[in-house]
Amino acid sequence: MNTKKFLTELKRRNVYKVAIAYAIVAWLLMQVATQVFPFLEIPNWAIRLVIMLIVIGFPIALVIAWAFELTPEGLKRTEDIVVSKSMTYKSAPKLDSVISGGLLAVVAILIFQRVHLKVPTPTSLIPKKSIAELPAKSIAVLPFQNLSKDEENAFFADGVQDQILTALAKVADLKVISRTSVMQYKNTSTRNLRDIAQQLGVAHVLEGSVQRAGGKVRVNAQLINARSDAHEWAENYDRPVDDVFAIQSEIAKAIADQLQAQISPHEKAAMSQAPTNDLEANKLYVQAKELESSSFFEPNEKQGWLEVVRLLNEAVTRDPHFLLAYCLLGKVHLELYWFGDDHTSTRRELAHSVIQNASRLQPDAGEVHLMLALYAYIGLLDYQRAREELDLARRALPNDADIYTYIAAIDRRQGRWSEATRNFERAVELDPRNYGVVWEAARTYQTMRSYPDSSRLYARASAISPRQFSARIELALNQLFERADVRPLRAELSKISTEEAGIAEKIADYLFDCALWERDSEATNHALTVMPPQGMQDSDTLSPREWYAGLAARTFGDAAAAHSAFMAARVIVEKVVREQPDYVRAWTRLGLIDAGLGRKEDAVREGRRACELRPMSKDAFEGPTYVMNLAIIYAWTGEKDLALEQLAILGQLPAGLVLTYGQLKLDPQLDALRGDPRFEKIVGSLAPKDSSTQAR
Repeated sequence: MNTKKFLTELKRRNVYKVAIAYAIVAWLLMQVATQVFPFLEIPNWAIRLVIMLIVIGFPIALVIAWAFELTPEGLKRTEDIVVSKSMTYKSAPKLDSVISGGLLAVVAILIFQRVHLKVPTPTSLIPKKSIAELPAKSIAVLPFQNLSKDEENAFFADGVQDQILTALAKVADLKVISRTSVMQYKNTSTRNLRDIAQQLGVAHVLEGSVQRAGGKVRVNAQLINARSDAHEWAENYDRPVDDVFAIQSEIAKAIADQLQAQISPHEKAAMSQAPTNDLEANKLYVQAKELESSSFFEPNEKQGWLEVVRLLNEAVTRDPHFLLAYCLLGKVHLELYWFGDDHTSTRRELAHSVIQNASRLQPDAGEVHLMLALYAYIGLLDYQRAREELDLARRALPNDADIYTYIAAIDRRQGRWSEATRNFERAVELDPRNYGVVWEAARTYQTMRSYPDSSRLYARASAISPRQFSARIELALNQLFERADVRPLRAELSKISTEEAGIAEKIADYLFDCALWERDSEATNHALTVMPPQGMQDSDTLSPREWYAGLAARTFGDAAAAHSAFMAARVIVEKVVREQPDYVRAWTRLGLIDAGLGRKEDAVREGRRACELRPMSKDAFEGPTYVMNLAIIYAWTGEKDLALEQLAILGQLPAGLVLTYGQLKLDPQLDALRGDPRFEKIVGSLAPKDSSTQAR
């Protein structure tokens, strides 16, 4: 066989060009299938069929191009045509036009996808001001490098940095970035100070090192101007280790002077005050502080918090005058109380007792006012008293992001939504790389059904900590809430499930909800198999595994299995109600369980009890959860009018965590109301404005 002649013949018969044209058209068809078919609700098997036909058609097209030719008399075998009368030379330019046009279409689609569908990278999600825009009197105190041979001294180095940061943060004329954000730059070998300054929104960065040997300590500190990369100040301190607190105070004052900050006499005195004279107690405090900040969004945060309690109890035993240790201990007790790990009056009073100890030591300290505010807010739901204490705390701690976070949290519980978003944004400014603060800000916009702002912040939180899956899931949930599109959620959950061993157990409730919204019984059963035996619990729900099993059985029509599972769930939740009679999340879950069991009077009473414990007039943020659950209880017990009445109320309020377009369209718990014109009117009122993109 003459290879050269064969290739020439392939070219003459336009086989090459047919192959290229086929590939371009095939790619365009696949883009149409994958992008347009889901919108038109064409099943996924149709997409697979298109792709399969395209693949099968490729060799057929090549064979046809070789064996046949289009003539004025129709399609004829190439062998039957005289070469001199062949039309392949005339058809070649037409194929060239098809290829050129197809390539232009491919380029246009690729550009559109890159510009409009690009997933933001971590650096693009964290807003950066230009160097010139950074406020001159702003600073980030980065973690100090531990130069000691003993790695145990790492906490000692962290303590030096933490105290300098704490002292500077008390100066109102400065902007000082909070500890959680700066601790993410602990690796000194990979630091780019200019980038760090832009990410944190500051003009200056302080870094240094600590070396401890025996009874001596050497501290080096350097102040860098991020706008010029110039070292504005540097100093070495060689002192006895007992003088370390004095060194920290001296460094803080020197930095404030370099930044030309105005310091009041009260601020100057506060900067000079050592937290404790016991180095071991301070080490325990630093350990506890680091563990507390990392435990908040962990699935088993209770174990982490109990370890923090142990460390702090040991610290205050060593130094009964350690104010900051008492304050942090009170905060952790309140966290255990608030999030349901130990929602008892005993835990609340432990917090109160510890905070009172701090108050006796230094009643005017900003940290004390902050803890008194937190106790009033979490322990007593006394928002006015909490606001008063927070105002006093803010005067003493002007750069404390927690203060603005708590003010914002109270704002949203009182229905002051614009104030809440403003204060959360201020907290984010002071603590820009704090996953929890950014997440809460996103949550607020989500509640207001402001999905673009919510998604912006959830994406930012995810960029800060990609391994924290909650922001990634909420980002996908926004698509479901706004447009009833469950596909992004299913895709994200599938992706997360493969990233590490045991992760499915941590997201089992999301897997369950997604499967239920899809009406996929097989996926629902899978979610139940990976769910922990004790069920799922977060800040909004108390849900034994038996509850999920009952809901699944009810949804898919297995009445006997539903009754059995709900009975088992009732035993668990009723015990919680007896032990913690003011625990609103237990009451609302018990009401739903009794509704599932057909115990109408009990269910309605329990659902109403939850609403009484946390009425929307008292809590505009969490209160709608219990109204929504009451609506479901009414729907399940045949009180359709009462159910629709509750939903109509929620539809007029910022209740984007419990009543959304997507949930109304997909949640099987509301099936009893479907078809009623009043229900459909509520659904329509929450539909996305661009009705052409609604999922049906």
